[in-house]
Formats: sequence, structure tokens, C-alpha cells
Amino acid sequence: MSAEYQVQGNLAVISLNNPPVNGLGHATRQAIVQGISRAHEDAAVTAIIITGAGRAFSGGADIKEFNSPKAFAEPSLHTVISVLEDAEKPVIAAIHSVCMGGGLELALGCHYRIASPGAQIALPEVKLGILPGAGGTQRLPRAVGLETALNMIVSGNPVSSEKLAQTALFNQIAEGDLMTAATAFANQVAAVRPLPKVRDIRIDYPNYEAFLQFSRNTVKAMSGPFPAPLACVDAVAAAVSKKFDDGIQFERELFLKLVQTTESKALRHAFFAERAASKLPDVPDDTPVRTIKSVAVVGAGTMGGGIAMNFANAGIPVRILEMKQEALDKGLATIRKNYENTLKKGKLTQEKFDQRVALISGTLDYQEIAQADIVIEAVFEDMSVKQQVFQQLDAVMKPGAILASNTSTLDVDKIAAFTRRPQDVIGTHFFSPANVMKLLEIVRGKQTAKDVLATVLALSKKIRKTGVVSGVCDGFIGNRMIEQYSRQAGYLLEEGCTPEQVDKAVEKLGFAMGPFRMGDLAGNDIGWYIRKRRYVEKPHIVYSKTADLLCEMGRFGQKTGAGWYDYKPGDRKPYPSAVVNEMIVKHSADIGVERRKISDQEITERLIYALVNEAAYILEEGIANRASDIDMVYLTGYGFPLHTGGPMFYADTVGLSNVVRAMEKYAKGRHGEAWKPAPLLAKLAAEGKTFN
Repeated sequence: MSAEYQVQGNLAVISLNNPPVNGLGHATRQAIVQGISRAHEDAAVTAIIITGAGRAFSGGADIKEFNSPKAFAEPSLHTVISVLEDAEKPVIAAIHSVCMGGGLELALGCHYRIASPGAQIALPEVKLGILPGAGGTQRLPRAVGLETALNMIVSGNPVSSEKLAQTALFNQIAEGDLMTAATAFANQVAAVRPLPKVRDIRIDYPNYEAFLQFSRNTVKAMSGPFPAPLACVDAVAAAVSKKFDDGIQFERELFLKLVQTTESKALRHAFFAERAASKLPDVPDDTPVRTIKSVAVVGAGTMGGGIAMNFANAGIPVRILEMKQEALDKGLATIRKNYENTLKKGKLTQEKFDQRVALISGTLDYQEIAQADIVIEAVFEDMSVKQQVFQQLDAVMKPGAILASNTSTLDVDKIAAFTRRPQDVIGTHFFSPANVMKLLEIVRGKQTAKDVLATVLALSKKIRKTGVVSGVCDGFIGNRMIEQYSRQAGYLLEEGCTPEQVDKAVEKLGFAMGPFRMGDLAGNDIGWYIRKRRYVEKPHIVYSKTADLLCEMGRFGQKTGAGWYDYKPGDRKPYPSAVVNEMIVKHSADIGVERRKISDQEITERLIYALVNEAAYILEEGIANRASDIDMVYLTGYGFPLHTGGPMFYADTVGLSNVVRAMEKYAKGRHGEAWKPAPLLAKLAAEGKTFN
């Protein structure tokens, strides 16, 4: 699909038609240029309207052509915009719904623009680590003013068309039917000459140097490791300080430079990885899905309450089942308090508050959840407890209901075997806090039906989660990998580090928090419980005893006011603990390990490469469908730094041969058996290939 050309009376109408968002792919760009030529050759045509078919004017570049020769093939977007700008007959952009990125740059190249109310206007390129590359940084400041343009370009966030109504961006906000209004407007301006061009507008901003310097300072402080936001400020500055053509050239140079940065490659990788995660080779896009109009959650604890909030936020009624009235009342009160806190912060209206609270109810009776379309179990992480719950659910739930477990490590196939309907059983591993964290690990059992899988993937989007499918294994993707990360963190303590040093090393790289702060937040007793199970099931795996010693001291983390760190009442800030550090040093002496100074580089390599190596096994075993799925798990669920693209992309960037070389070095130290490269990693490294 490309663009359709029609003549309606004395007007030529070019409708962009490249679903779903009318991306400006090569064929579409060709069709626009051809349409302008046809309109010029037709003496009866007095004006040209460009609009978008379907649900958008244009969302910008065609993502199907990213990183391919077609993205830059002529006519390029620059060329198309020049053709529009230089057209002998007036070109009017009729904008509705979505006008973003290259779509907005295209509209800025037209002589006039008319928009429907509520259209979303944006230049979101900064979110991919680049800047608008087809004149957006030069034309938008001329159309909407310096400050508004800078805010839009640096943030990448959409602004509704009404908020820009008083600027030169729009000649009119349509009332009623957009095309009717555009047709009337086109006839009004058909004979107007000379034709106006955004490039000719003069930017009038007194003392702009001071404003731009202030903006640079602010953006620099907020942009962290990403170079694009600051480059956006420089490009917008060129719109004020340089001639238009020189500004365009400067924008192009900055764009080409940013495209080559690791940060931009990482952001683009994450962008595509998120979209790829919902695609399964054996589950076609047109797989029928089951209707989900009501949800039940078993367990009103922290996880159960958070899970329920996701569905209420999406407008789906939820009933929470508990065994005791006291536990149910406490859970419902916590949910209400969470919503009240959001209301007080102004992030929720009273109307939305009332709606969401009303959608969540409680019960002590399994029969009262029997008609739910999906039930999610969120009880204690113990197989015998899960067995009791799923046998009850199997007995009462209606035929066709999806039975989901929020297990973080347990065997979903064993859980499914507790029922007579294993095809309806699936794992839905939410991450804590469940109403905040973006990741939903969807665990596919051996007998999970394809329509169940398709339904839960679609449901993840509805509740604004990134759904990533995992096969069944101990810990699935995320927690199976984090075990190796945690083991190395424990070994580092024994060999000479403190919790603070380990955490700071990876936080300096950009992690949201290091392993010990993460343990204190999640609850150290959870890991202790899992280790006790593993001591029986997998006695060959060696763990540092420091974490067990910590738990024996009753230091379970923030919830007990003491973990790897000390905490003050009402204060979540971690304070280094002398008691814990003394325990660690004593333990090193007890096991005969001479403590040494360990560099931050060694800390980060051992932690990250432990993740990467386990991930290679996971890929090889088919637990994960693709390397980018693993990256999405860690970017959205474990606070892995976005600018690195996730553990697999990070390893690709470092070079897999360098990863293997470092592992061979660490294999000569303590616990060297942990550093045997996975066959897939060794093979790719030897062949000079990458995971992604």
C-alpha cells in the first residue's frame, strides 16, 4: 500500500494508505511525488489536499523499512518535502488522529495545515536516540515558537492539536467533518499567491542565547547517558542562529552522528524488541482469542492487590478471593490507599478513582469467582499451596476459563497437572509492584492452548504490560538468570566487596539498583526460601552463605527495617550496615578466603556476563524465542539500563569473543566451574557473530 490519488471536482486528494499508521515508506513517498506531478499536469486542479486513510494522518517513518536501503532511497523524505514546498498549486495537509515524526515534518512542508480536534502532534525521534532528520528541528520552531518547539522535540511527547491552535502550525482547527472543512479551506486559498512556506517564517525571540543556554543546562542534567536530547537543543538553536538551509545541513549532520551511537542503536533495538515479543512462530496473528470481560484473583496480598489494580485500571471488573475476612479487608484497604495516594498526587481524577475502586470487590467463596473469564492465582510460592488452589479452581471455574498462576519459579506443567484442563493453564508472572512494573512473563506450558496464549498476550497489551513468552523451567527467563547474577554477587562479598561497593558499581553503569538493594526491596526471605528448595533439588549448585547468615539475623530487607543495609523509619534510603559488613568479613575468614581489592570493572563483568551466559543456555533450550525477548525481560522487569539495550545487546556491543575471554579469566579464580561458556555463546563468539 502507498498513497491513493483522486480528483474531487477541482481538488486533487492524496490519501496516505499504508496501515496501520500510514508510515512513509518508499512506495508511499513515490506515490506522493507522483500525485503532486499529476495534480500539476491537470489544469482543472486548483489545489491539493494530503490526508491519511484509516486511523492516522501519518505516524512517520515506516518501521518495516528501518535499517534497510529503502529507508533512504529516493525520493527521500527530504525530497518529498521539497516537492511539496515548491509545488505551484497550494498543498493543504488535512490532519487527524496521529501526526508524528516524519508525518509532522511532511505536514510542515505543506503550504497550509488544517487539523481535527484531538489530533496527536509529536516529533518523538528522541525516544529512539535520534532527532528529527527531515527539517523538523528547523520548521517546528518557526511554526509554533522556540519554547514550544524545544519542549516538544526534547521530550518527544505528543501535544493535542487544540493546544497548538493559536500557532502558525495550523491555519484552522476543523469543526465537524475534516474533509468537508479541508475542501472549503482549499477553495478559499486556491488563488492565493505567493504560497506561504514555513521555512520563510522568522523566529522572533529576544535574548534567545540565554534561553538556549538555560535549556542546555537543564537538559544535560536530565538526559543521563543519552546524547540525543542535548543534540536536539543544538539543532533547535540552529533554527534561530543560522540561515534555513544551513540549519537543515546542521540537523542532518547531527542526525547521522546520532544514528551511529550505541545509545541510539540500543533504543531502536528495544523499540523493535518490544514489538517482536508478541510474535510467536506457531501462533499466527489471526489466532482467535477468548473474551475477557471479568477477572478473578486468588490472594489479596501485595501481589494479588497489585494484579487486581492492573485490570481495574483497564476498566475490567475484578473479584479477589481470600480465605479469611481479615486478610481480604487488609488487601482491599491497601488497594484503596494506593489509589488515594495517586489521587492526592493529582495523577488520578476523582471520577477515575471512584470507577477503579468500584471495579474491585472481594469474596471468601470460590463459587463467587466461578464465572470469571480468567482467574490468576497469587498465593504463597509453594507447590503444595498451588496444588490446593488449582484443584479448587478446576472444580468450580466455568468451562473455557483461563487458569493462570503468578508463580515466579515453579513448574507450570506440574501446576497444570493438578487440573483436568491443562490446555487452559498458563503462567502469568507479574513483577512487584505489579501495578507499576511493565513486564509480564507469560509462561507457556506443554499443553497450553494457542488461543489461551494469544488471549493472554492480547490482555497484556490491554493492561499496558510488555508480555514476553517463556517456556517452562525453574525460574523461567528472568529469575533463572538472576540466580547466576546473585550467586556472583555473593561470591564478590566473600572475596572482598561490601554490598555498597557491588551496588554502586552496577548503578554507575545505569542499573536502577544493584543486587543487594534489589534484595532488600523484594525481601531477602523470598530468596532464602528458594535457596532452601534448591539445596535439596540441586545440591551441586554452590551459593555464598552470606545471604543465609543475613536471613538468620532476621534482616529480610525494607519490610523489617534491616537487610543488607540499615533503614530508618519512614525512610527507604539504604544506609551501609556495620553489623552486616562485620558478618561478611568474619565469614570470609571462616571459609579461609583472603579478602582482596576488587575493581568496578570486575564487578560489572562478573554480574552481567553471568546473566549473559545463562541466557545463552535459555536460548539454546528454546525457553526464550529470541535474544531480544531476553533483553525485554531485563529492560522492563529488572532495571537493566535502557541505553545498553539489555544484557544480550550489551554483550553483542562488547563483542562475544571479549565476553568469552573475560569468562576464561574468571574461570581461573574461585568457583571457576560457573564460568564454562554455554555452547551457543562459545559458537557465536568463535564465528564472530552476535545474539541479535
